[in-house]
Amino acid sequence: MAEIERSNRVAVIGLGAIGLPVAINLAKKNTYTQVWNRSDAAALTAVSAGAHRIDSIESIDARIVLTVLPDMSQVLELLDKGLESALKSGDILVVMGTVSPIAMRDLGQRLAAKGVHVLDAPVSGGDVGAQNATLSIMVGGEKEVLDAVVPIFEKIGSTIRHLGPLGAGQLAKACNQIVVATTLTALAEAVNLGRNAGLDDSVLLDILAGGLANSQVLTVKREKIESGDFTPGGSAVFQLKDLRFALEAGVDTHTALPVTSKVAELYESLVAAGDGELDHSAIVREIMRRSQA
Repeated sequence: MAEIERSNRVAVIGLGAIGLPVAINLAKKNTYTQVWNRSDAAALTAVSAGAHRIDSIESIDARIVLTVLPDMSQVLELLDKGLESALKSGDILVVMGTVSPIAMRDLGQRLAAKGVHVLDAPVSGGDVGAQNATLSIMVGGEKEVLDAVVPIFEKIGSTIRHLGPLGAGQLAKACNQIVVATTLTALAEAVNLGRNAGLDDSVLLDILAGGLANSQVLTVKREKIESGDFTPGGSAVFQLKDLRFALEAGVDTHTALPVTSKVAELYESLVAAGDGELDHSAIVREIMRRSQA
């Protein structure tokens, strides 16, 4: 088999609920995909789909590197542990996790000194969207840099939008997360009100789904809300992190976010109660606890 040129290689760092299906979809769609992950199981799953495992972060050798990590602290840690030395002038680092827009701009300045291009490209669609390659990808950074990455994004997402300069994608994701968390919280209140008044969950949710109250959030999260099985797609603790970024952006832009502030407070209580690792739809449990108080 002929050696694949470095310019045609992609690396995926972080094989969690989003990163693993991203890597699998790229590998299955004939992209030479290197993968790095702290634990073995996910890396081996990616390899079974055709990806190439890299044992050490400094050994990554690809022009486009996608990080799918929870926060900027993990990105910075890996840069310090060898990723920055592996990046060459002209390479593109794509931060796909949800991070602070301010931190994103700081990272761009740091790597620009080495000639490395940076994009922020947080996603919406959750684990289901990642598995189905239908992610919505919100991109901040130089348009010319994005053009080079679009063929990769088209293999993992169905909606790709350039929002503006570096950090703009993260700001759009913060807006997205306001709507997701607020909708989940509204559903939690509606379901708890219905239950306490004697309504059947399934019938009530059918009514909501059949009218103006319907949403993609309801479509994707309905099964979890009805069953009470909150095995995570996106976790509550990550939802809280995203809401905090939104509130930070609100302060930075002098934007009042009263609903977001209240929803963040509810998620803080959910996490404090020990439910942070559950799916973010588990906000139903917080409303239930408050109803019983």
